[in-house]
Amino acid sequence: MVPAAAAPSPFPTVPLRPVEVPADEAEERCRAFHQVMSQRRTVRDFDPAPLPEGVVEWAVRTAATAPSGANVQPWRFVVLTDPDRKRRLREAAEAEEREFYGRRASEEWLTALAPLGTDAHKPFLETAPAVIVVFEVHKGPNSPRPYYTKESVGIAVGLLVAALHQAGLATLTHTPSPMRFLNEICERPAEERAAYVVPVGYPAPGARVPDIHRKPLDEVMVRL
Repeated sequence: MVPAAAAPSPFPTVPLRPVEVPADEAEERCRAFHQVMSQRRTVRDFDPAPLPEGVVEWAVRTAATAPSGANVQPWRFVVLTDPDRKRRLREAAEAEEREFYGRRASEEWLTALAPLGTDAHKPFLETAPAVIVVFEVHKGPNSPRPYYTKESVGIAVGLLVAALHQAGLATLTHTPSPMRFLNEICERPAEERAAYVVPVGYPAPGARVPDIHRKPLDEVMVRL
């Protein structure tokens, strides 16, 4: 039975131009992408060397291709390279982190974090040549109400991290809490709420990372 044709949309549409991949190449493309991404690690020791021209801009363009609820695109990417702003960011973030590690975090949480070697000391917020602060954009004088805001911004940050990794750069997704101090440092209005702080740069020479491993496929995927 042939399905009935959908009623024409009252809103403009354009033809879909999908990426065409031969079926016999699809798995290999997924495998190649996995091989690159499986080498991605969160880095806390950065080289202060400057970033290649244009890389951050293209990575943000890629992040902004993410799907979003009602296509509101509720994100703002603030790129900090000014040393004074990065210093202020570090000072404010470390103050919040001292509260977290000293008072707010449960023993269970601290035990889970122990193998990663994290603490309230965040020098990477200054040493990384760029820090991208990602804001959720909520309803305000110049912005509409967003839908599925956290989900939308989370997908965009995933694309951002993947794009930067493809360019040979290291990242870290830092989430100090609360983060209202970032509105002042980044000169953003009240309807924008900081969600992620992403230092970007090359790993420092001799940088080391925790010896951790990913769960195997049969622990993360269920086929029904």
